[in-house]
Amino acid sequence: MRYTVSIELGLPRERAVQLLADSAHLPKWLRGLVLHEPRNGMHGQVGTQSRVVLRMGQQEMECTETITRREPASLHGIPSDRVVHFDREIVAEGMWSAVRDRLTEAGPETTLWESENEYRFTGLPMRLMAPVMRGAFRKQSRQHLQDFKAFAEQGTDVREAG
Repeated sequence: MRYTVSIELGLPRERAVQLLADSAHLPKWLRGLVLHEPRNGMHGQVGTQSRVVLRMGQQEMECTETITRREPASLHGIPSDRVVHFDREIVAEGMWSAVRDRLTEAGPETTLWESENEYRFTGLPMRLMAPVMRGAFRKQSRQHLQDFKAFAEQGTDVREAG
């Protein structure tokens, strides 16, 4: 299953990338985040693997996130014609996912964030549920982008917003 969601952020690309790269901000916009701890390396750096626990309703899901691409590696002085890439793989029981985020300067004070998501499922229960869950996965991805936009533009914290 593959899909792409996007959103326009009302802040310069360099600022958007800085906010995304700072692990201290994750709980403020990543709805349901219980834990995000690097097992090796530094948060956001290529090759770093992190243990991630998310809560959705009464269920918790534990997964391993591996950063597979970050270009450019430095966030300082990114030329306006360069797209910032931030890719990661997420593995959980019965599921593999790749998220490829692209941040493009849409204007001096605006950023286009495009998030391409790919999922593969193993095991009969997950494979049977995948077609039914397609809309829910897309909705959750869109919600993450909207939550980040509210955090980055207005300082809204999902833990307080309910």
